[in-house]
Amino acid sequence: MSQDVIVIGAGFAGLAAAGRLAQDGFRVKVFEKNSIPGGRARKHEKDGFLFDLGPSWYWLPDVYESYFKQFGKSASDYYDLVRLDPSYRVFYSKNELADIPAGKSNVIKLFESIEKGAGEKLGKFLEEASYKYEVGVNNLVYKPARSILEYADWNVLRGFFRLHILSSIHKYVRKNFSDPRLLPILEFPVIFLGGTPKRTPAMYNLMNYADIVLGTWYPMGGMYRVIEGMKDLAESLGAEFVFNAPVQQIKVNDKRATGVVVNDEFYSADIIVATADYHHVEQELLAPPFRYYNEKYWDSREMAPSSIIYYLGIDKKINGLKHNNLFFDEDFEAHTSDIFENPRWPEHPLMYVSATSKTDPSVAPEGMENLMVLIPVAAGLEDTPEIREKYFNLMVEKMERVLGEPIAGHIVYKRSYAHKDFISDYNAYKGNAYGLGNTLMQTAILKPKMHSPKVKNLLYAGQLTTPGPGVPPSIISGQVAAAEAVKYANKKK
Repeated sequence: MSQDVIVIGAGFAGLAAAGRLAQDGFRVKVFEKNSIPGGRARKHEKDGFLFDLGPSWYWLPDVYESYFKQFGKSASDYYDLVRLDPSYRVFYSKNELADIPAGKSNVIKLFESIEKGAGEKLGKFLEEASYKYEVGVNNLVYKPARSILEYADWNVLRGFFRLHILSSIHKYVRKNFSDPRLLPILEFPVIFLGGTPKRTPAMYNLMNYADIVLGTWYPMGGMYRVIEGMKDLAESLGAEFVFNAPVQQIKVNDKRATGVVVNDEFYSADIIVATADYHHVEQELLAPPFRYYNEKYWDSREMAPSSIIYYLGIDKKINGLKHNNLFFDEDFEAHTSDIFENPRWPEHPLMYVSATSKTDPSVAPEGMENLMVLIPVAAGLEDTPEIREKYFNLMVEKMERVLGEPIAGHIVYKRSYAHKDFISDYNAYKGNAYGLGNTLMQTAILKPKMHSPKVKNLLYAGQLTTPGPGVPPSIISGQVAAAEAVKYANKKK
């Protein structure tokens, strides 16, 4: 194309866009404000412990594989994947837990052992989820969402009622299952898609198919290995990366972006793909005449959760933990209400604990564990040292109580991360961690537009635009934005 494209941000969306555009012959320069690539998926190393700062669930392996395949590559060319078995452990109380095994038939057996008849129902439930996954991933998400006509696909129209778009995950799950131990297993994935089960369309139970059928995987060395692989691929195709390079301004002339200012230096561009926080790009990098959304619009959006996270180095092995652990020892609906319906710091939080050292000896010193302890919380909350310490103590006490072994005295490294860090590191609107909630009124064409309506050659990608939050959607978003950039370049010829 022999045109210059600037990509703002080197997270999953930015890397995906950079690779595709470099393959198509553009001169690609990626500006990243932080010192390493990855965005929310950066890594942190300290005292022999290696932590993934953000995403830790490798779901939808076909999306990753599909990306690499476009370049004649495979994910295995860049990292080694292992399927986790169990996929994760669920703690209901000190004396009751369930290991969610790998493989559909094994999970069906588990459900049947918990609730009579639930095994057969789960089989049918997953058949519906499989259909939704096929339609959703192959027919819906690889769209720029410029018009409702993009979604006038025969498979979608023919199967409209099978997609359960107008029902909620909450209702749909309860039509099939009643045991309180099963409900959160089927509902928790949508929290990380950015919505409460009561407000998320039942179409998104396609995530249950991703969880139970496609499985939970782990790239040895951590999720950052995926980032390294995508960066290496983009660089091999000619993309250039510049770090410690926050974009200060997007210059616009006659409704067309001419380039960006980085560290007080101007860089020209024919096309810009902004994968940084959408709100930040619009409200801070563009002059007022070129902003399409105002602060009232953004404030009215239903945000996906933020998180308060603790990265802990433990000087011993913890016997009760698996690689992924979900603590459902408190009321699931009460916690989701504290995130979405009545935003506040939760009184009785649930939590997720990642212990990648259970699978990967390279991420912690011998005989030790690296833990990431995460509580999903509402975006926009007050974030103070006192609050962080309160929830740290609460989480450690919970682990000690449920696991039945001492932990506090074995912590040799500790780092916390919450709203202020998401804002300072990623310019995240309201300190969000996952983008916009996938509610019915924030789906497809109702999300912030991928094409800037006011700047002809400015495109957005990432978790605040199409198709939404999560690692696979961000990879898809970068690809779709890149394809739209190619269309724009071809129109100019």
